[in-house]
This record gives sequence, structure tokens and C-alpha cells, in this order.
Amino acid sequence: MYPFLRFAREILSARRAAPLAPLDAHVSTHRISPLDIDPWRELNNGRTLTLYDLGRIPMAVRLGIIDTLKRKGWGFTVAGNTVRYRRRIRVFQRVTQVSRVLGWDNRFVYMEQSMWSAGDCVNHMLLRVAIVGGAARKGLVAPQDFMQALGHHGPSPELPAWVAAWIEADALRPWPPELPGGIAGQSPDLPDARAG
Repeated sequence: MYPFLRFAREILSARRAAPLAPLDAHVSTHRISPLDIDPWRELNNGRTLTLYDLGRIPMAVRLGIIDTLKRKGWGFTVAGNTVRYRRRIRVFQRVTQVSRVLGWDNRFVYMEQSMWSAGDCVNHMLLRVAIVGGAARKGLVAPQDFMQALGHHGPSPELPAWVAAWIEADALRPWPPELPGGIAGQSPDLPDARAG
């Protein structure tokens, strides 16, 4: 279940905190709940993405993103991510999360988020978000237009080389995915794996 109470607490805290400039980092602290744990008694990798919501969306509040989206009638959606896991995280462990905007190109805004414990980075995520709802609520809003609406009128900072390499690699990824031979060519309504 989504941690709605924790989410609400983070949003309230963000609304009370000082606003951030568009490229400033948002720092938050989280304690790992028993509901976050998998059968191996550590933070579930899927739950990690949910906990990143608890840093990214409050960051968006402090940056003015949420108010800007409401004012413009735009939306904000994750369009891709990659996570590097490096350390096990146990129940009741406290982690500090750092969330920030890295820059943008002509389609997406790129962000990074990391979790830290005892001075060690335990995991790190790169993600891209799309601003949707432009052109009479259809299609993508140009990130430059979005950043100007936020009050940032300069160009994007140069994206780090590793981010540029990720963008290039992702552009090579086939879409839709190529299905294995036994499945390729079948109806788009794939059979129930339990059948037969």
C-alpha cells in the first residue's frame, strides 16, 4: 500500500520549509518502516522507488513546481529511470535523501536522487520527467518553457557526461520491446502464463 500518511507529512513539512531555487537540492530524512521490508528483511527495491516519491514530490513543492503545474494546467510524470543499489537497508534504519534537478533537454527534465546512511551512499537514481498538457492539454510541454514558468530564464546546466551517455543509450533501446521467438508474432493479447 502507498504510504499516504508519510507522504502527507512530507508535503506539510515541505510547505513549511523555505522555497528552493530551481537547481537547489531538497534534503529529507526517512526511517525505514516494517512495511518497506521484503522477505529478506531489507528495503524492497520496488519500495525504494516509492520512498523516492517522498523526496521528489516535496522537492517539487519547494521548487514551486506543484503550484506552477496547477496554474498552467500541466502535469508531471516520470518518463524513465535507472537505480543503482549499493548497500542493504534494514528495518528502522534512518536514511537521508538528496533530490535535485540536474538539467533538461528539448523533451525531458533530468533529476537525481540518492539515499545516504552513516556517510555512505546506499542507492542512487537518475530519472527523467516529462511535463504534459501543453498545446490544449495534448503532448509535452517544452522543458525550457516549464523552467521559465518556474522563474529560471537561463539555459540548462550542461548535463554530466554519465547522464548524456544514459540518454544516448536509452535512445537505442527498441520500443516496443522485442519479444522472444515463442511469443513474437502472437496476438497482442498475450496468453495467460498459467494456461496450459
